[in-house]
Amino acid sequence: MGSKTVIMNSKSDAPGTDTPPRKSNTVLGIQSDTAFNEAAKRLCGRDLCSVSDLSVEEMAAVMELAHAVKNSPEDFRHALDAKQMVMFFEKASLRTRLTFETAINTLGGNAIFVDQTQSPLGERESLSDMARNLERWMSVIVLRTYSHETITEMAACSKVPVINALSDLEHPCQAIADFLTLEERFGSAEGLRFAYVGDGNNVCHSLMLAGAQLGSHVSIATPKGFSPKLEIIHKAIEIAELTGGSITLLNDPLKAVTGADAVYTDVCTSMGFEHEATKRAPIFKPYQVNDDLMGNAQQDAVFMHCLPAHRNAEVTDSILDGPQSIVFDQAENRLHAQKALLLMLLGGAKRISSARGRGTQARKRPSLV
Repeated sequence: MGSKTVIMNSKSDAPGTDTPPRKSNTVLGIQSDTAFNEAAKRLCGRDLCSVSDLSVEEMAAVMELAHAVKNSPEDFRHALDAKQMVMFFEKASLRTRLTFETAINTLGGNAIFVDQTQSPLGERESLSDMARNLERWMSVIVLRTYSHETITEMAACSKVPVINALSDLEHPCQAIADFLTLEERFGSAEGLRFAYVGDGNNVCHSLMLAGAQLGSHVSIATPKGFSPKLEIIHKAIEIAELTGGSITLLNDPLKAVTGADAVYTDVCTSMGFEHEATKRAPIFKPYQVNDDLMGNAQQDAVFMHCLPAHRNAEVTDSILDGPQSIVFDQAENRLHAQKALLLMLLGGAKRISSARGRGTQARKRPSLV
């Protein structure tokens, strides 16, 4: 577990090594009404299959809008009047389903849920035929699937926006909500030291991409053989080049967590891999987030989990229920992040001046340079 691989922006080494990462010349965040409106115009009618579908500026606009809809929900009460959203879910859901339904209902639209847990999409009718029907009735299609290709194929065939509400490759809505939560706590994600410990899964992929877009220093600790996919690693590095963030891959959870502002974990066995649970348990045991591991993070570090959690498996009760845990803030913010996405993709976005200063508890973090 002591060996590691370090990958970050290619002009520098990783945080904690002798050579500090370079600073980016890119100014993060939305700097003007014009920039916000241009980002919103570009996003209107688009799909969100991956966090990487968003540019750095578009991500900043989504984050700003998410703060706005949370702080001033009355300003968006009728923004999506008469819009229709359909959700096809192949996997069980609590947070994703309820927050999407609540989001569009409170924006003036309507949600229709279709349970696909017993019949995978494309089995009864081709995805292309489904898309050509749905685009005539619906304003947006939300998919929660096993295969990422189901989402990309539906997006390719549909004239209305398609949103990835979880696939085997990514969970973009979760990552956006998670970094919204971090911005609330720390004021900005730029320069934040973010550590993920556990399986290099779909959640991990989206967190890497979102952290890179927002200029965070992301450390990922996974057991050998459970690293994130190379295509995601390379894309995250490419984005970090633009923002001054970094991506560091390790096998040692202690090194990943040391000095971190935020420590994140997920279940060791994701949906679809239940048959591997017995095999995975001993492999991931050293990666459990407990008091000893968390004690190596910053004193005011937060603990994060996308939920549902397997208590006392990947995280102990003392951490999950402890004062550093912000897991239910993350769950709450799924609602506001998804409101922002729906507004952007369906043309209901507007800039609220009171939301331009993101976060309320900013603090200075030690510089990496």
